Amino acid sequence: MKKGFLILLIALGVSSCDSKEEGDYADYLIATPITMSLSDFKNSVEIVEPLPIIESGKVYAYQSYIFVNDKYKGVHIIDNSDPGSPQKVSFIKIAGNVDISVKGNFLYADSLTDLIVLDISEINDIRIVSRMENVLSDNVVWPVADIYDYDGIDNQNEIVVGWNVQTESRLITEVNNRIDDLFMMAEAANDSQVGQGGSLARFKIVNDYLYAVGSHTISVFDISDLESPRDLEDVYAGFDIETIFNQGDHLFLGSMRGMYIYDISSPEAPSFISEFQHGTACDPVVVDGDYAFVTLRGGNNCGATESGLFIVDISDITTPVLATTYAMDEPYGLGIKDNKLFICDGGSGLKVYDKTNIENLELLNHYKNIITFDVIPMDETLIMIGDEILYQYRYLDNDIELISSLNLH
Repeated sequence: MKKGFLILLIALGVSSCDSKEEGDYADYLIATPITMSLSDFKNSVEIVEPLPIIESGKVYAYQSYIFVNDKYKGVHIIDNSDPGSPQKVSFIKIAGNVDISVKGNFLYADSLTDLIVLDISEINDIRIVSRMENVLSDNVVWPVADIYDYDGIDNQNEIVVGWNVQTESRLITEVNNRIDDLFMMAEAANDSQVGQGGSLARFKIVNDYLYAVGSHTISVFDISDLESPRDLEDVYAGFDIETIFNQGDHLFLGSMRGMYIYDISSPEAPSFISEFQHGTACDPVVVDGDYAFVTLRGGNNCGATESGLFIVDISDITTPVLATTYAMDEPYGLGIKDNKLFICDGGSGLKVYDKTNIENLELLNHYKNIITFDVIPMDETLIMIGDEILYQYRYLDNDIELISSLNLH
């Protein structure tokens, strides 16, 4: 089969190279696909004994359990009855999985464009309820990379379920000669019963509805019958949608272009209210009262060269206004508990702020020697995932205290 490349324009603009000193080569992040036969994909859901994690993804908490996504592979289940000593329970194999949500002992998980429903009422005897095929519109998660390299894939019999990313030296001319191909591709493309996810979630349950964001749409499901979700009409939502957050009758969608706000007072049909635009960057969002807290991460396919925290005034929901900004290094997820703001600043660790005065955030603590990805502020503890380790902290008056760390390898 003819070899194909998808090359991000921003990567071509910022990739570091020196053709005079190093010849005609430069280093690029190359994403190569992980494939599976179509027949195996349709039969890929399986509950097995605990496995070492390969690449930790998003984290989700429900009752006394924590669920950690293993990117594109499935979900690790952890018994958190004792936060000081969490225990691995099992692993749910789900090809192409990156998100889950739980309500009333039913777990909803994506498997590329399919929606999987599992009964977890007996955690040691999980039952597969149903597989709804092709109901998650454009549910394609692209890793951070400069080049997506499709080589020898049999599109008739294989499906891409994930990606391996590594740095490789490539001929600059080989990359640049495919810019025209990229342009052609771009033109063609033109309650207590509910668990809690982090700020990087693409699934959100609000009452009897599950909202799942793809890169351009909101897929809406009526889950009043938990075992048999009803697929409703999708809603076009914008470009490069990455995350979803709920406050009251509003959904806040984080995208690489800005923050979109949708009204769900008619829950089956989200309607656009307003948007806050920023430069192209990876963008999770959480909301507390009259303010939305947005972390922007630059670099690679995130677009921007600088990273930071944007605080947006949403007191007038129809006209979001930037209130203030703070510089960050490489922020990912964030969370809020009372007056504390937690920011996972990637390799720069976990930052804890007092957000009482948004114009002058007070840094309470900075845990520097850890890699951080996302957080979930619970009533009693803070749950954080990063670098294949699950951390839990206890809240203190002006700080937090580590109570356990579980290596998922």
